[in-house]
Amino acid sequence: MSRVVQMAFKTLAPRRAVPGKSILEPSVTQLRVNVLDLDMLFHVNNGIYLQMADVARWDYLSDLGGLGKLRRKRWYPVVAAASVKYKRSMKLGEKITITTRVLGWDERCVYLEQVFTSGDKLNATAWIAARFLQVGGKRLDMPEVLELLADGEVPNSPELPAEVASWARAVDVAPR
Repeated sequence: MSRVVQMAFKTLAPRRAVPGKSILEPSVTQLRVNVLDLDMLFHVNNGIYLQMADVARWDYLSDLGGLGKLRRKRWYPVVAAASVKYKRSMKLGEKITITTRVLGWDERCVYLEQVFTSGDKLNATAWIAARFLQVGGKRLDMPEVLELLADGEVPNSPELPAEVASWARAVDVAPR
């Protein structure tokens, strides 16, 4: 199944929310590399990592019970910037685990880390800066979005790791 079709299924029939899950708790998604993920060198194409990361972020929002909440408000997430560090190729049939966690946020963006592993082997690490928009294009402030996703109990943002904060400044992910 292509990752695009997988996203459609996850939108129409998301996995169940995890009661009491905090926005700071990691979310785990398991995928298997299929033939449509491969390039002409028979390993996962670099662009597919981003599609797999999309699927895992959708699961993260599902775990929070956030998809329905966002839909009712007509809000949706967008990637403002992404950076992937590739460590090891992924091959056909390999079982992949993607662990998604929030590193922190500021007024305009939430910063996530998505770690791709096969067993105990690290395949790749992605940093994602995400924003939320309302249908029609209005940009939303993160505190408002986090309040919705956390059912009003928003913890303080952890301090961003120095290298992530530096990356965020370098790519200027959240201009006003």
